[in-house]
Amino acid sequence: MSDSVEERIGRVSFTADGLVAAIIQQWDTKEVLMLGWMDAEALRRTLTTGRVTFWSRSRQEYWRKGDTSGNIQLVKGARLDCDGDTVLVTVEQVGAACHTGTRTCFDADDLDPVPA
Repeated sequence: MSDSVEERIGRVSFTADGLVAAIIQQWDTKEVLMLGWMDAEALRRTLTTGRVTFWSRSRQEYWRKGDTSGNIQLVKGARLDCDGDTVLVTVEQVGAACHTGTRTCFDADDLDPVPA
């Protein structure tokens, strides 16, 4: 028998602000698309609706990826890291993941290490 959604959420180590970092990854290519923040309710919505929901720290409101842009994220799976303080959500990304209109939020600036 599988754990209930509430039991799964109960295993998450949220910050003092009640948030957890959520890394969003394309399920088949493993491309890292973006990072967002979730509270327990955003995670609950993500796990039960099949669409990724975040908590906007700047706007102090929930936002479901793609509701205004059409660039939706369909949930394929979700995992906790070893410490329980980061969620990895695998998705089928439809359209751009980044608010700038690019496929991923991680294509803007290389911070490659400087050779010693």
